[in-house]
Formats: sequence, structure tokens, C-alpha cells
Amino acid sequence: MPASKKTARPRGPARPSDRLLAAALATLGEGVLIAGGRWGRGGFGIAFVNTSICTMTGWSATELRGRPHSFIHADHRHLADLRRWQAKATPGRTFTGEGYLKCRDGTRLYTTWTFSLVAGARGTTHVAITYRDMTAKRRLQEALIHSQRLEAVNRLAGGVAHDFNNLLSVINGYCEILGSRPAARREAAREIGEIHRAGLQAAGLVRQLLAFSRRQTMDPKVVSLNQLVRDNAGIFAKLLGPGKSIALALDATTDHVLVDPSQLQQVLLNLTLNARDALSPGGGVTISTINREINARYHSRIGDTPPGRYLQLCVQDNGRGMDEQTQAHLFEPFFTTKEHGQGTGLGLALVYGVIQQSGGYISVRSSPGLGSTFEILLPEVSEPADPQPTSLGPLPSTRGHETILIAEADPVVCKMVAGILTTDGYNVLASASPAKALQLARRHKKPVDLLIGNMQQAEAAKLARALYAVHPRLRVLATDSVPGPRFSWLPSGAQATLAKPYALSLLLNTVRALLDGKSPAIKALPSRPKPARRR
Repeated sequence: MPASKKTARPRGPARPSDRLLAAALATLGEGVLIAGGRWGRGGFGIAFVNTSICTMTGWSATELRGRPHSFIHADHRHLADLRRWQAKATPGRTFTGEGYLKCRDGTRLYTTWTFSLVAGARGTTHVAITYRDMTAKRRLQEALIHSQRLEAVNRLAGGVAHDFNNLLSVINGYCEILGSRPAARREAAREIGEIHRAGLQAAGLVRQLLAFSRRQTMDPKVVSLNQLVRDNAGIFAKLLGPGKSIALALDATTDHVLVDPSQLQQVLLNLTLNARDALSPGGGVTISTINREINARYHSRIGDTPPGRYLQLCVQDNGRGMDEQTQAHLFEPFFTTKEHGQGTGLGLALVYGVIQQSGGYISVRSSPGLGSTFEILLPEVSEPADPQPTSLGPLPSTRGHETILIAEADPVVCKMVAGILTTDGYNVLASASPAKALQLARRHKKPVDLLIGNMQQAEAAKLARALYAVHPRLRVLATDSVPGPRFSWLPSGAQATLAKPYALSLLLNTVRALLDGKSPAIKALPSRPKPARRR
């Protein structure tokens, strides 16, 4: 009987050799460690490393082999959980986590990791550990979270600033009223003046809050740079704290620049705080000014400072200094060299933005151990400095007779404004809401000549439109915390804006100027800032 033929089985691929498996692990994009299965001091002992883990961390294979796996981990809090996993681990069951690895150059790398039990020949076990670099993704997530937090802070700052502006309008307004009374001026002139000065400083802080929340436009004025530095030197000295000194070297002979004074003050505050953090006990900061003229021959490349006359403002410290890599990213948003949670990375970014908006230029010189110098160039102007409202005087008397309608939600502000206008002779109608204000206007026998209120509210805009339809000679004074767009249907000479908190003297003069149609007075209002000077 013929022997039966055996059916040939199809042959699969040959089993890869150990050398091929090692080569495959070596070329993986993820970092791989293979360690012994026994738990030792510091974790599992490293037996094999692939090329990627060496590239990621900077450690060589020779430096890693034989060490516990925790050698490259910046945080060892995972060891307790890993030890419990190892005691019950079976093939196919993994242990995952994430955290920072220590690199050879001292930097850190954020990774996710997976520990897997691998059964070997003769009952031996090993642990395969894979690491995936998540640093870039982590930074994007942190930047997103940071921006969301900042947006929440921005909204809060804008809301708080609006409420504070109402309170400061009342405080500063009644200071003006008291200061205009001869009896009060004799009895408590100094005390009233101090309250008013504090109110003006508080108003400046509120403007900074609004600027931080990107809800405040620049309000440039011609100021004396030397005087601005002198006025704030005491604040800067307190910020530095004990054991650290401040010196002024104000050598500029012509020192007028066109800037927003409160914004430039914030620039100096940020640079002083930056210097404070770099100083050792006994260190100091020098703030200096000098006149500079940039010659045309130095303006040969794009990015060079344009020719012209400048005021140079320097903030110099003798602190620890910065390396070139830090300086390259210094003005980038969210970049900080401080410990996590101790800095937002926005201080110098805001400094850079304010100087750019002011038509100026900023640069830094620094070396490790030799301190830092921030150099600011601001275009010099020849116009005289704008007057600063630092003292109280008699309120102007405009003696009006027109009808004024006030729509103001804050009852204290409404009462104060109505009272000062009534005292000056105007026929005043006041209400807390635009709807009630419209009812008052309709019941009144005469047309409304001037409407005062927050014109950014939709109801207030409808009120203005309704009044304008009845009385085409209507004037509108918007008293918003933030200057808003003007009405396109109302002539430009018939509308103006006073940003809260405003001085009562300015209110009276603005009301009179609007009613008289004197456009030069209207154009001089602080709510319509001149554009930053460009070169």
C-alpha cells in the first residue's frame, strides 16, 4: 500500500534573532529601558538602554547601565505605587505614569512612562520601561491654562475697576466740593488735599488694572521724565526692601517725553521688581537719564533705532545677571526664570509693549555675575509738560440754565453730579436707569439739552437716539470707565467722553463747552488721547 504523502505546512517568517530585536528597540522613537525584575534600592536595575533615551536625557548607555531606574527620575513619589505593582504584576499588566526626567545638563524633560513585565527564559522576568517625550505638549497645555486664568483675571480686573471708578469719582468729587469752600479750606485744607492726592493715586492704579485687562487705551501726555522718576523713587526704594539701595543719576538736561505717565510708572515698577529678585543683600539699583542723539550713519540696518533725539532711561542692577539664552527670550509672554508659581512671565512682556506703544525702544545688556542694564530710548519732544492736577482749588462757575438729564446707575455718583450741576444753575433730571430717564424726559416740558451717562449700555444708546429724534440740538457726554466708540448719527462736536473717575472742575467745563459748541475744549478732553508719536 503506497505510503501517504505528508501535507507540507506553510512556513512563516523566521523568528527574529536577539540581535535583531535589540536593533529594533535601539531605533524606536520612544526611550526604552530594560531592567531586571528584582526590586532593588531605587527601583529596577537598568540592563539595556536604547539610543532614544540617551538622546532624550543626554546620559550615555555606560552611565545608565547598572543604575536603578529612578536615577533619571526627578521625582521619586511613584516608587511606592510601583513597588506595590511589582509585587502583584503579571505579564500583560502595566504600570503607567507621568513626570519629569533629569537630563545630564541639569534640565528637565516631561514624559509619560509605561512599565511592563516581560517573562524570559527559565522563569526569569524583566521589566520593559518606555518613555514618551511630552514636553512640548505640556508647555502648550500650561500656556493654555495660563491664558485662561489670565482671561478670568482680566474680566475680574475690568469689573472691579468699574466699581472702584464710581467710588473714586465720589471721593475725589466731594474733595473738590469741600476744597472749594473757603471755611473748609481754612480748617482742613491739608487733610482734604491729602485725601484728594490719595484718590488721584488710586485712580492711577485703577487705570493700570484696566490696562492689564486690555480695556484701557494709552493716554499720552508730555511729562518731565526726571520728575516722574523722582516722584516715584520712594516707592521703588520700598519695593527693593531692606539691605538693598537705589540711586538716581538724572543727567538729562531736556527731559520732556510723550508717554502715558501711569504706564511708564508701571514699566519702572516692573523693572525695579525684576532687579530686586536678582539682587543679593547689599546690592543696589541705579536709575539714570541722559540725552542721546542717534546719527543717521548708525541707521544702516532694518531694526536699528531711527535717527533723532532721544531720552535714554536706564535701570541698572549689580545682581546675578543673565546668560545669552535667557536674554534671547526675555520679552516673550509667559517666559520666566522664576520657580513655578512665583512668576507669570508677563512683567517684561508688558514693559516691551508699553515702550513700543510709546514710540520707544528697549534693549538689555547682561552677563552672569555682572548684573543687568535695561536701556529705554524715548523720543524727545519740545512741547511744555502738561499740567498735573495735584492741588485743589475753587470749582469753576459756569452758571448754566439748560436742561440736563443724568442716567447713572450708581446712586452716590448720581447724587453728587446732580448736586454740583444744580448748584451751578442747571435744570437737572436724574435717574438710575435709561428707561426711567426717558420717562422723566417725556414728562418734562422742555427738551433735554444734554444727556450724561454710560453710553456703552444698549439701553442708554437707545435713550440718546430717542432724545435726539425730538431735539436735534442734543449733546451727549459719555461717562464710561473705558472710552467707547462714538455715535455715528450724532455730530462729533455734539458728543464727548469723560472716563471715570473725573474731576468735577473738568465735568463743569466739559458740560459748558458741549452746550456752547466749543469744539476746541472738547478736543482737549483726556478721553481722546493723542496717538503715540511715531518715527
